[in-house]
Amino acid sequence: MSARFTDKVMVITGAAQGIGRRVAERAAAEGARLVLADLADYVHELAAELQQRGTQALAVQADLETWEGAETLMAQARARFGRIDILVNNVGGTIWAQPYEHYTPEQIQKEIQRSLFPTLWCCRAVLPGMVEQRGGAIVNVSSVATRGLMRVPYGAAKGGVNAMTANLAFEYAEYGIRVNATAPGGTEAPPRLTPRNSEAQGEREQQWYQTLVDQTRNTSLMHRYGTLDEQAAAILFLASDDASYITGTVLPVAGGDLG
Repeated sequence: MSARFTDKVMVITGAAQGIGRRVAERAAAEGARLVLADLADYVHELAAELQQRGTQALAVQADLETWEGAETLMAQARARFGRIDILVNNVGGTIWAQPYEHYTPEQIQKEIQRSLFPTLWCCRAVLPGMVEQRGGAIVNVSSVATRGLMRVPYGAAKGGVNAMTANLAFEYAEYGIRVNATAPGGTEAPPRLTPRNSEAQGEREQQWYQTLVDQTRNTSLMHRYGTLDEQAAAILFLASDDASYITGTVLPVAGGDLG
């Protein structure tokens, strides 16, 4: 294992499970000092596990769909470590899978609130410090679902993430700040500890979700889902100095599906 992140302070949102957790585990193994953010209290368990392995890790419970949550997260990170070198914006995820005409206005708003606003707020909260220190790396976790079935509001949110990634890269390159994104495709992961959608799924909803799964596999040239390690490797590459001449890029990690 390399040590690309020795003494680097990395904030990871959505860190309690899935891709965020795997990013945290791998970054810890490469020497990062970690600020692990999540709405769920499982994030404290992860921080304790990593601390036992010798990692400096701070757990922060925060609602990153709000400006106050993002501002508090970055303030706590700086209070603990004095700076933030890397921000991984991983909060987001499909809540519903259904044809667009079946979405209620409330569902549309919740999808956008979940998968766009945490990235908007966290970038806004982290940038003043990165500008002051004249350096930093931001990696936004987007999705190839900007082209796909059954997820129009989610795809719109991630399209917004792609746009802000490019815009921020243009705006902050002069300060030594790189801004990139990965666009994961379907990813195999353990069952979520906190489901994104706890509503009972009838036969119709199950069929809609299966349509999404089938399209995801068929669109991938490899015709499979990726692994958590495959997603984390791409995120950490863009976060590291190995990608020092890369900014404003959205990297599909989806077996050939370009989104």
